[in-house]
Amino acid sequence: MEPTHVGTLEDDLEGDRLRAQLAIDAARIGTFDWDLRSGRLVWDARLIEMFGYDRSTFEQSIGAFNARLHPDDLPWVTEALQAAVDSCGEYEAEYRVVLPGGETRWVSARGRAVAGADGAAARVIGVAYDVTAELAAETRVVRLLDAMPAGFYSLDADWRFVHLNAEAERLLGRSREDLLGHVLWDAFPAAPGSVFEEQYREAVATGRPVAFEAYYPAPLDGWYEVRAWPTPDGLSVYAIEVTARRQAQELADRSARRLALLAQVSAELAGTLDVQSATARLPRLVVPALADWCIVTVIDDDGQPRDVGSWHVDPASRSVLERYTEVRLDAMPIAAPVGRALHSDEAVGFAGDEVLDLLPPGQARDLLAVLAPRAEVALPLRARGRTLGLLTLAYADDHAATDADVAVAQDVADRAGLALDNARLFGQQQQMAEVLQRSLLTDPPEPDHAEIAVRYLPAAEAARVGGDWYDAFLQPSGSTMLVIGDVVGHDTAAAAAMGQVRSLLRGIAAYSDAGPVEVLRGLDSAMAVLQLDTLATAAVARFEQTDDERERGVTRMVWANAGHLPPLALHPDGSVAVLADWKADLLLGVDSTVERTESVVTLDRGSTVLLYTDGLVERRDADLDTGLLRLRAHLAELADLPLAELLDELIARLVDGAPDDDVALVAVRLHRQDRPRPVEAGPNRVPDVVPDDPATP
Repeated sequence: MEPTHVGTLEDDLEGDRLRAQLAIDAARIGTFDWDLRSGRLVWDARLIEMFGYDRSTFEQSIGAFNARLHPDDLPWVTEALQAAVDSCGEYEAEYRVVLPGGETRWVSARGRAVAGADGAAARVIGVAYDVTAELAAETRVVRLLDAMPAGFYSLDADWRFVHLNAEAERLLGRSREDLLGHVLWDAFPAAPGSVFEEQYREAVATGRPVAFEAYYPAPLDGWYEVRAWPTPDGLSVYAIEVTARRQAQELADRSARRLALLAQVSAELAGTLDVQSATARLPRLVVPALADWCIVTVIDDDGQPRDVGSWHVDPASRSVLERYTEVRLDAMPIAAPVGRALHSDEAVGFAGDEVLDLLPPGQARDLLAVLAPRAEVALPLRARGRTLGLLTLAYADDHAATDADVAVAQDVADRAGLALDNARLFGQQQQMAEVLQRSLLTDPPEPDHAEIAVRYLPAAEAARVGGDWYDAFLQPSGSTMLVIGDVVGHDTAAAAAMGQVRSLLRGIAAYSDAGPVEVLRGLDSAMAVLQLDTLATAAVARFEQTDDERERGVTRMVWANAGHLPPLALHPDGSVAVLADWKADLLLGVDSTVERTESVVTLDRGSTVLLYTDGLVERRDADLDTGLLRLRAHLAELADLPLAELLDELIARLVDGAPDDDVALVAVRLHRQDRPRPVEAGPNRVPDVVPDDPATP
């Protein structure tokens, strides 16, 4: 058994040597053995070839090795070998070999110094292999990384820098020499505890890449887009600086916020007729977008400035600011910046202490000291060459107001100023229009036992008067005439045309004492002769009564219609009747020679007749017939109301105070004549030239 055991052991050793040799051959590794005592250096065939020798030219000495080393590498390789010999330790080097033809190759060598019996190094044994191809690939990678427009660096498992490309040096503000081998957290003190550390450690802990955007403070003072992924040796990081992009985005966001603010201000000012109240709310829009607190001042009609609104970013300071606005203008000297802004028509910037020094001791000064603004700017509310107020912005620090902020604030102030001026002009126009309306739409007469009520509601709030009109007057015979009409159009031009048509009709009827159809014929003829280039509808009704009719308690209504809606009659029993087919004669201004017709209806005393314009019944969402049915139904429901209340309730139900078109109403209620005149009908007032009792001409 013994011989078999020995043979097997030898076979195993031989197998191990064979496998080792095969591995060496496969890796193209050469071996060396340097006897330090004899100085003999033994290389295998591969190593002899690697250094450009053959068996006959290789001298088997350290001199032959040194002869092939690149001159720049010789000193430190010699030093590395000597260090291994001195310590009986490891030897590792990567150096260049210059072949006889001048070609340079890279060789990586590893070895160990072996001690002799005396404990001193006796031999150095090792291996070497050609790494030129590997280093060329690494060089290409390094060059590629250095050419990248993004920073790239690698960290080992201990967070030490092991590689940086050129862009990483620029981004980090440090050279390779400064960073390689140094721990990240030591080299960049602001990184520990930051999002950088949090994300890097998460990538290492989870084994998953991370991506984030973060700011690193001075000395870098920049924003970075970072991607980091774990590697077997540590962590690789890719970074680009996005400070400019962030600044551009911030600028775009700021511009968007400013535009949104201006749009909101415009909507606030345009969405109401109460511009003073809307202006008073402006501080809530500009704070905190443009300032830490704000005051709006408006100049009253008497020329005195008055603070009308304020807002503070801090809720706890709003009551202080409100009290300050109540007293500051009375205490402010004329030389104060606020006064300069009012008179210079330009924005005035100033320090908070400047106003504090100008204010005399008192409540205003004490409140401003509590508010403690570091900087303020007063911007005039301008419009059409006038200053109508101020927008005062205040800031908690010295440089909070940028030029762009001031420009936007001035735009806000100018829009408020224009809105205030438009409101002033609107008020003047409204007042003038109302005077015109009162002059054109006169109070009705109070004849006999007839009660007349009128209403007018314009569709255009700014105009206050349109093309619709009513009229009620007495003719020389004592007959009562009611007129309802509508000139085409809804503006002041229509109102002016209406005034002319109305005056012509009234003059013709009052002078001629003619009936409705003749009055309309005369009006149409006069419009043609006078070249009134307008179209109009009109319904004219005359109420006549003979002595016999008076005794019987009835009144005749004679009427003619030029393209207008038909009158409605509310009978004493509460029933409502349309007095004729509403398809009337041709409207006025089309053909002055057209033949017109006249209708007659006998009404019991106690009846009510209503004439109206289409604004009362027309709707965008319903046809005219539907509107007429609604009017008849409501008129029947309201039959018991006094005449004035009946008209008001009809308007409330049918247009709710906001008609799509002008609305004009004229109604007459024929009270019974065998009783005293009702109080609600008012006193019986008629011109001296008109008889008290109407009679048939």
